[in-house]
Amino acid sequence: MTASQVSAPIAVSATAPAITATGLRKSYGDKAVLDGIDLDIAEGTVFALLGPNGAGKTTAVKILSTLITADPGSGPIRVGGHDLAADPQAVRAAIGVTGQFSAVDGLITGEENMLLMADLHHLGRREGRRTAAELLERFDLADAAKKPAATYSGGMKRRLDLAMTLVGDPRIIFLDEPTTGLDPRSRHTMWGIVRALVAGGVTVFLTTQYLEEADELADRIAVLSDGRIAAQGTAAELKRLIPGGHVRLRFDDPVAYRSAAGALREVALDDETLSLRIPSDGSQRELRSLLGRLESAGVEADELTVHTPDLDDVFFAPTGGAGIPDQPKETAR
Repeated sequence: MTASQVSAPIAVSATAPAITATGLRKSYGDKAVLDGIDLDIAEGTVFALLGPNGAGKTTAVKILSTLITADPGSGPIRVGGHDLAADPQAVRAAIGVTGQFSAVDGLITGEENMLLMADLHHLGRREGRRTAAELLERFDLADAAKKPAATYSGGMKRRLDLAMTLVGDPRIIFLDEPTTGLDPRSRHTMWGIVRALVAGGVTVFLTTQYLEEADELADRIAVLSDGRIAAQGTAAELKRLIPGGHVRLRFDDPVAYRSAAGALREVALDDETLSLRIPSDGSQRELRSLLGRLESAGVEADELTVHTPDLDDVFFAPTGGAGIPDQPKETAR
């Protein structure tokens, strides 16, 4: 067997997307909740879908996880390599779903919740107990395993919810607003769990209204507005789409301040604070160019600060009606 024969199958597997969808549509009456969105989500990554209430985030999750069907006219959808319409059972076997509302039964213990999920996945008694014990330990719930889940804190319940989702060892997990209502410590704990899952090759489809959460976790982000993807890309790419980024230079010496103003282009002057504001996307290339022009003029700023739009700006631009410039066809990659 040649080296090329050995490597070819590996290359195909490594590039196979976890989720693809073309022209995904869903309407309720006259309301188009999803109006033809495209998805192409790589394996082993976190994809975050942002949007205000009613934007269609949960609807997208329900369609991709086989809970509801897309409208006629939608293009093909593949999840975990399986055609959603032709083989929904295979899709269900490949995925796990943690919804907005906990699936935990508060009347039974954490361990019993786990064993119930093991039974639903048709695991044998011994394997089910082993899996439950391993996951309870992994999610720091072993000490509370024999206690009724109703006594758990909100963060513990969400960890148990996710642990239950992992009983079937899914390679694709849908997390629909998983940290809503959690305190900051519990949210950060959940973020650590998500990072560990992705490090193990799991693909995570995350919906959230927490912009910081998407910024922290997501490899790719899409913003839903009026049923369409209004913006998509990495966090850094999305931030660069929004105008308003700038560099602020402050000087102690009025002479240096005036010299810098004369050496730079498109400068807004603040004579009171001896500060200059220069439009910039904050990239290293632009900063090097700016500092090079100052150096050529023999001037050095006493203070330099960079402001780039954050995900709040990205979120409110498309969803607030302001729009963002020159967006490509609604494709999340």
